[in-house]
Amino acid sequence: MQSLALPRDWTLLPIRLAVGVGFLMHGLAKFSRGPEKFAKLLQYVGTPFPIPTAWAVTLLELFGGLAIIAGALVTLVALPLIVTMLVATLSIHVHFGFSSVNTIGVTPTGPVFGPPGYEINVLYIAALLVLALGGPTAASVDAWRARHR
Repeated sequence: MQSLALPRDWTLLPIRLAVGVGFLMHGLAKFSRGPEKFAKLLQYVGTPFPIPTAWAVTLLELFGGLAIIAGALVTLVALPLIVTMLVATLSIHVHFGFSSVNTIGVTPTGPVFGPPGYEINVLYIAALLVLALGGPTAASVDAWRARHR
């Protein structure tokens, strides 16, 4: 039986789309609630300039997510997204352990979940590193630009 071998640039496409959509959805959630609400969390953990930082992170997640989905400037966009994941990991999620699903109890209506650990952050960081170091992927603006140079 012969295996179907996809070119490397196509194998990374699902990762690019999943990561891009993930950041876009987080950015949309922050934007729809108002970055000022996110700023309250940032202030609680001691982030300097919480309102401008909340807006910067919200816009980074929105536009960074769109850029990752489009495959545009992926290496450039990955770095600040990795930084936000590291900051979130070290300032918030590390206190709740590794698991992103922390079941803290069960009620008659179902399980009760506690705050998420840093598992998802590690996965996002790893995926961003793979995308940044892996070069342009299929169906991407970066691949199109590379072909037309």
